[in-house]
Amino acid sequence: MFDQKVIEMILIGIKDTLYMTLVSTFFGYVLGLPYGIILKVTGKDGLRPNRIIYGIGDFICNIIRSVPFLILLILLIPFTRAIVGQSYGSTATIVPLVICAAPYIARVVEASLNEVDAGVIEAAKSMGANNFQIIFKVLLVEARVSLFSGMIITTGLLLGYSAMSGTVGGGGLGDIAVRYGYYRWQTDIMIVTVVLLIVIFQIIQNLGTWILPHIDHRKR
Repeated sequence: MFDQKVIEMILIGIKDTLYMTLVSTFFGYVLGLPYGIILKVTGKDGLRPNRIIYGIGDFICNIIRSVPFLILLILLIPFTRAIVGQSYGSTATIVPLVICAAPYIARVVEASLNEVDAGVIEAAKSMGANNFQIIFKVLLVEARVSLFSGMIITTGLLLGYSAMSGTVGGGGLGDIAVRYGYYRWQTDIMIVTVVLLIVIFQIIQNLGTWILPHIDHRKR
């Protein structure tokens, strides 16, 4: 059953899964990190409270997060096709993954920044730091451990979503599991893909656990 063709297919599936997961995590943070900073800054206890901006950002964030990923994937098919020229495959799947991840990342970032001791912020203000300096030299620096932990969790979440996209031709290991495990009843191939997804998740989690103490100044 596991001939050269099947092995090559699985290796391509691993590559596509990593491609979707890592690229969507990167672009998710490109959008989600500044989004989360805006939510923090304009929040009730932020550096520049603004009920209107925070309210709009909070509403959009909640709306997108409330839509199940598979439904969002289908809803975004026209948009995905307009961006990448097709609505299936690993590259196309990155679009809904990023849109799904950005609000989640924004909430993670907002929560991480809210954990920063208010006394540290007040001390920076008393030393004459402006809002820009407080954001990039105080908030993001002090919250880096929590932010990194959130990134590891987000990466694992997107790994699962990338596999889920296989139900609609998203590519990767999830697509192999659906095509061979569900439609063709080849349980052995499906089990292998599931095991590989678990292994990839464990590698991501363990790598993050290993890196975390190296960026946590409190443990030095």
